[in-house]
Amino acid sequence: MSRFFKPNISRHGRIARGVIGTICVIAGGVLLGTLFWIGLILIAAGLFAIFEALRGWCLIRACGIKTKL
Repeated sequence: MSRFFKPNISRHGRIARGVIGTICVIAGGVLLGTLFWIGLILIAAGLFAIFEALRGWCLIRACGIKTKL
């Protein structure tokens, strides 16, 4: 399992995931009052993207799919 979580993205990919994650968390927080479930989904996706950025790891790449970042 430790090989699965091995860092597999560059600095640029980490920055992109961090920015996307932050935007999703903010948008989810704004939507919590009106569209509760969509807000929760955005917050969860944003937190996962921030986790990927901090860890330097991409789930899709870990599964063997090639990505640009």
